[in-house]
Amino acid sequence: MPRADQAPEGKSVFLSADWRYLAMLNYEVSPEMLNPYVPRGTELDSFHGKTFVSLVGFRFLNTRLFGFLPIPFHTDFDEVNLRFYVRRHDAGTNKRGVVFIREIVPKRAIALVARLAYGENYVGLPMEHKIETDGPAITADYQWKLNRRWCRLHVQASEASIQPAEGSLEQFITEHYWGYAGQRGGGCKEYRVEHIPWRVWRSKDAGVFGDCEALYGPEFSRILKRQPGSAFVAGGSPVRVLHARRIS
Repeated sequence: MPRADQAPEGKSVFLSADWRYLAMLNYEVSPEMLNPYVPRGTELDSFHGKTFVSLVGFRFLNTRLFGFLPIPFHTDFDEVNLRFYVRRHDAGTNKRGVVFIREIVPKRAIALVARLAYGENYVGLPMEHKIETDGPAITADYQWKLNRRWCRLHVQASEASIQPAEGSLEQFITEHYWGYAGQRGGGCKEYRVEHIPWRVWRSKDAGVFGDCEALYGPEFSRILKRQPGSAFVAGGSPVRVLHARRIS
């Protein structure tokens, strides 16, 4: 991958960072549940005919605007997002992307910048994290506080990390390199996210604890109370988020 301050010709970096310890809980849902959230110009993406939402918690580290400008007191923080997967056919290219239903960060200034730049649905809430490693094992916990109540995302894995196999669900979840955000005035913004493929720790012990309804609504809250269909921790890597453009 190019250096964070060297964007491809004709493109510019809005933000660079290290994304680390991505705890990813994945739930199969009906397409009808997601259709109202699909931005104009995209369509739902599926894995073997199944559509998924993912609740993802991770560490945002060494954050820099435009690839080089650190923001005092805002370089390292947590994020938790609820997302699903879309694709867009563009001039013969099949762009596989992510749509965020809600994103949580602990810094209100970061939430404001993301809303203004991309139209994303960010909210600023108190957050905590706990990452533990023991040989090949790893545990990742991310918490957020709303209405004086804490919710927690938990993933524990006991075996060594692997590179996801070609055509696997882990590859499908982690290798969507575009972001799409519907805009209030209509239309959609598209932006590219660049990173190398991630190694993952597969988990058999994962879940969401606490009342999520105030944040995600009753439908998604019921989904998150279920046992996830799959869960893993991705190691992460340096990431570059390029400037967004509006698509018709």
